[in-house]
Amino acid sequence: MLHAHVRLTDPLGREHELVHGDVIGRLWTAALQLDDGRVSEAHAMVSLREGQLQLIPLRGALAVGGTPQNQVTLRPGLAVQLAAGVELHVASVHLPDTVLGVEGDELVRQMLPGVCSVVLDPTPRIVRGWRDDGALRIWTTGEGWMGCYAGEPPQVIAAGSRWALGAHEIAFVDIPLHAAGPQTTRRHGAVDTPLRLVAQFDTVQLHREQQAPVVLAGMQARLVSELVALGGPVAWGTLAEQLWPDEERSLQRSRLDTLVSRIRRRLRASGIRGDLVRTNGAGTVELLIYSHDQVEDRT
Repeated sequence: MLHAHVRLTDPLGREHELVHGDVIGRLWTAALQLDDGRVSEAHAMVSLREGQLQLIPLRGALAVGGTPQNQVTLRPGLAVQLAAGVELHVASVHLPDTVLGVEGDELVRQMLPGVCSVVLDPTPRIVRGWRDDGALRIWTTGEGWMGCYAGEPPQVIAAGSRWALGAHEIAFVDIPLHAAGPQTTRRHGAVDTPLRLVAQFDTVQLHREQQAPVVLAGMQARLVSELVALGGPVAWGTLAEQLWPDEERSLQRSRLDTLVSRIRRRLRASGIRGDLVRTNGAGTVELLIYSHDQVEDRT
């Protein structure tokens, strides 16, 4: 079974299988949706970190045995409190030695979420969920993986499989579990100027030594401020729901992709690394903060 997952039992006794990047909360887009006013819209998220599945608080609190927790390493038998009287129980945790991942032309190696699509815009990009406009759709059966081109029957996917996507090709590979999730950020090569990011919801200031600050405003500032407030990677649907709550889901995704692209162009034009705001193959959006950067949340 080439994916890490946790089975959680909700307060009504229903069991849910969650993987890295899945959100728990009141939002209808949440992988584990709880219709309870004591639970935040995007309360917590499952994250694979250093070989362990953890529950990370987003807009809500977590506690174990009544003691507040910044994060919870999930293990069978554990009870996690989201609020007074709202408890999740860990039924089982599956951590294989390796997980299936993908890499290819201009596509960095990354693990696969449970259901995802490869879209070409114009180079391959992994997005979470089934996309009607996807050049390739991928899903787990529980015991293996399947994939299908648009309009064609499904085929088995395994490590070593290679799939052509127009002028591009992607390959499926085994990734050791400890290397599959987000890693502690490390410097690679040249040293960038340290950043001080000040998030104030409607504006975001990016300060660098001996240079004028760069100011983001409007929706660009709101997106970055939401990422600062959430404090970690967030599922794109959760983020889009915060920014455009009245829009249809397909339009939310289009708007989010456009907004992220505009932010990156603005950052690069201002001499700031464009990967400060990035998306990954699990369908999440996050801030890439280095150890010498500073973030101030004034939202």
